[in-house]
Amino acid sequence: MGHPALSDDCLRMYFKVKGPVTQFLGRAHLCRAQLCAPKSTENLEEFENCVTQYMKAINFAKAEPRYYFLVYNASVLYWHMVRPFLKPGFHHRLLSSLAQIVSVLHQTEEEDKDWRAELMLELLDCYLQAGKKDEAAKFCVTAAPFIKANVPHRYRHMYSVMVSRRAREAGRRDGLKCRLWGTDPGKLIEIECLECELEALSLESKLEVYVRAAVEMQLSIVQRLDVALQRAVRLGEPGPIHAVCATQWNMCLPLLQHNLRRQLRKPLSNVADVLEKADSLMVLLRCQVHMEMAHIEEDEDRLEPAIQHLQKAVLLDSLGLYQDKLTSDLNRLRLCTMLYQSPERAEDKAIMAIEQAKKAVPKDSVRKKRALLVNAGLALAPDTFQIVLDSENEAKVSMGKVRGRFTYLFAKARHHMVSVDKAAGHLRRLGAENDKERIQIWAELAKVSRKQGVWDVCRAASRFCLLYDNVKVKRLAQLKKGKKRRGGDSPAQDAWGPSEVTLQRQTSPSLLRTFAEVGFISAEATVHLLRSEGVELNSRPRPPEDLSQHSAGYTVESPEDNAQWITYRTWVEGLSQSAMGSWLRSAEIGRELQEGWIVQNAVVYVLNHNYHLIVAGRQRELVDTLDHLLSIVKATGHSGHPTVLAMLCNTLARGLIIKWIPAHVPEKSKRPVRSNLFHAPLDSVASSEVRTAVEVCEFALSPTDGPVPEEVLPTSARQQLVATWVKGKQLLQQQVGPRLGVDEQSPNEDIDLVTQVLVALEMYSCNGLGLMDFAVPPLAQLVRTASECGWSDPLVGLQTLMRLTRFAHAARDHELTMLCSQKAAQMGAVLHLRPFSVSRVETELVAEMLSTTACLRGRSIMENLKGRKQLRLAAAKAFIKSAKFGGIARSSALVMVAVRHYWNTWLPFLASAASRRTTKNVLQRIISIINKTEAKKQVRCVRPRRGRPLPERLGKIPGRADSTELLKPGT
Repeated sequence: MGHPALSDDCLRMYFKVKGPVTQFLGRAHLCRAQLCAPKSTENLEEFENCVTQYMKAINFAKAEPRYYFLVYNASVLYWHMVRPFLKPGFHHRLLSSLAQIVSVLHQTEEEDKDWRAELMLELLDCYLQAGKKDEAAKFCVTAAPFIKANVPHRYRHMYSVMVSRRAREAGRRDGLKCRLWGTDPGKLIEIECLECELEALSLESKLEVYVRAAVEMQLSIVQRLDVALQRAVRLGEPGPIHAVCATQWNMCLPLLQHNLRRQLRKPLSNVADVLEKADSLMVLLRCQVHMEMAHIEEDEDRLEPAIQHLQKAVLLDSLGLYQDKLTSDLNRLRLCTMLYQSPERAEDKAIMAIEQAKKAVPKDSVRKKRALLVNAGLALAPDTFQIVLDSENEAKVSMGKVRGRFTYLFAKARHHMVSVDKAAGHLRRLGAENDKERIQIWAELAKVSRKQGVWDVCRAASRFCLLYDNVKVKRLAQLKKGKKRRGGDSPAQDAWGPSEVTLQRQTSPSLLRTFAEVGFISAEATVHLLRSEGVELNSRPRPPEDLSQHSAGYTVESPEDNAQWITYRTWVEGLSQSAMGSWLRSAEIGRELQEGWIVQNAVVYVLNHNYHLIVAGRQRELVDTLDHLLSIVKATGHSGHPTVLAMLCNTLARGLIIKWIPAHVPEKSKRPVRSNLFHAPLDSVASSEVRTAVEVCEFALSPTDGPVPEEVLPTSARQQLVATWVKGKQLLQQQVGPRLGVDEQSPNEDIDLVTQVLVALEMYSCNGLGLMDFAVPPLAQLVRTASECGWSDPLVGLQTLMRLTRFAHAARDHELTMLCSQKAAQMGAVLHLRPFSVSRVETELVAEMLSTTACLRGRSIMENLKGRKQLRLAAAKAFIKSAKFGGIARSSALVMVAVRHYWNTWLPFLASAASRRTTKNVLQRIISIINKTEAKKQVRCVRPRRGRPLPERLGKIPGRADSTELLKPGT
């Protein structure tokens, strides 16, 4: 009747007097249990007391059959009480009491078998959630026969609980949606959820990135599920509701980007409302939905609703997985609502300044944005932030009285080094005060500065953030040295300040992930500083010209003998080492966390920012770094990105062998002398490096040719690996086996055929260069194999046909030359019919290959002319076509070669006036092609030679759904 205090007094009076042992004793225990029921999952002491009262009532009632109804009532009341504890992290607390209740109901032979089955299923789920798999298996031995015999409609539920997630997904792909279900509305809704998941899976397999068409298709799936959710709500069954909500969340995950997530406000809001009204136990899902809703509301400047969502997320975060993030976000949004107040804490002042900088509009000047960002840094480190920031301020550089050629560069380098060294003192003085919060604020300052292009603040903020990580790394290194030196385990104190307990706390995944992301930003910002000095990453600076006047006989001093220049050069090289070290440290963190996406991003950063070295053939300078990265990738796996693994391994392998490849023999000296007489065996060092390169290539090729489509290596990347592998085998004087490098156990025949063709082509290319010659398969057989291949990459297929045309022409095989050139022309025509599917660079590559092929075709015709006039006309047409494609490729060399061959071919016809009139139009067209090509050549940038495709620039690797803005999914 709503008077708990009066009920409690009555119960106290009842238990003071020893009355008769009747059903009222059991009822009294049930009443006391209800009175002391916990209000939330945090009141564990009240929970244990309540469970004790229920168990007393049950133990009393099970002794007398006439009191069995109390056992049933106690089980129902108990179940209502423990429902809030059926969420992650609390299942283990129910195991003992729930197991006893299930056992007692079995002893009393309770007639409500459906209720007994429901409790059995819940107990089974508790075992599994608590990680008690052995106990779950033993319990199933008795539970499964009972449910199957007495409550068969629940048997399928039990089976689904026991089956692993992977098996359920396999069942979905095998057509489980088409079954043991009929026209049940709830099951039809679940079927629609499965169909949406299958549709999304097929969408992912077709498109590697979420382009506009893919986004629209994904949004249409989200809309369908939103309608299905309303149908499930009207149906009123919890099963379909939860199925739709879980599916909807999975469909929304790829779209949770800054520019897309606002379109998910309504569907996610519906999910949150439905689960809240149902008081769903899917608390982790509800927490994540509210977190994303807070971001969406904040994007639209609706701060109050955002705060409400975060408050709900805090209550739902039962495991504390997002405690730090939720606390910081709540504090940040509350600060944003303070319009006329100034916070007292330094951290709050920094947060407020960063939020104000975020709201700057594009038309705001960089000076205004920078002022707000600098205020944030000064709030966190008033003693040293300005000093570190002024390290790049040229006005602060003191040059002294004596000035020479390198004085300014020397002074700038010295000023920078002295200034940035002051940063370490800030952390030494501050100690471990609010370290977690400060790390996150420094990281946010670095991200915002990077996004707004304020690079000096970005570099300073990154440096202060990574100080905390540097402390941990140095501390652990000192501890290891101390243990080895002393033979003990007691930690030695150093001058850094934070205690060992603090450093252990910093190894939490969220902080390490932050250090990794800031490491990426720091390295990128350092590269920006290098470029401002006119230097590329890992390149040496060029000394400035000496423009001063000197007397006659003056000897110009070499920069390498000047101490000031050496200091400046060392500083610049140190910046490159710092950037590379940041990427490697981020990769190490990825290995420590076993999060492959961090490692993959580190690899991408290293390859992209050293692209100029790779193009210049300076891969050997990267060998140590790439070898270290490969060891980390081996520990974490390639995370579904085989192209990144291939590029890493190919660059490393090329770096290992490039030093040992002898210069090519001049073309004129190839024919008269046998090529295999030029080559001497490699010494032990060279042989070891080349053998390592071959093993690296084989490692990259072996895991990327399996049956899983997502792990299949693209043909273009496979081609580069094969080329390096074949060259390594040639340097080692090892012949390739008859299967041309294909494993007998390989499951994919299409990939095997492509690999065999690519290997054979590289073997043909490597012969006649002064090294060991390969025993190559007959050219006609190779052409047949290439014709049978299904080229997933048409560009590689066209290049293969072009190379086969070249080899056939070199072998004086006219019929094979004509066949290969014809197939190349057909494939090229197909590519030209799809202008929207290829880029301008790919269009030029296609045109270049078609130009070369057409020229080879014309030359072969002329060499086999035998006086037939019609063949001379066909050769002339081939050369005209070659000139046309050379113009499309913007290659003057190809155009002029084709024009020269055309002129020599058509020259005999010029004796006739009619032929000269016919030639006029053709020559005008050819001259127009030459003029246009020369004009394009003057305005375009220099492009690398296109003999073999260069390594591609790689995109960022998608991260986790709950990662920060730097590495969001689908970036």
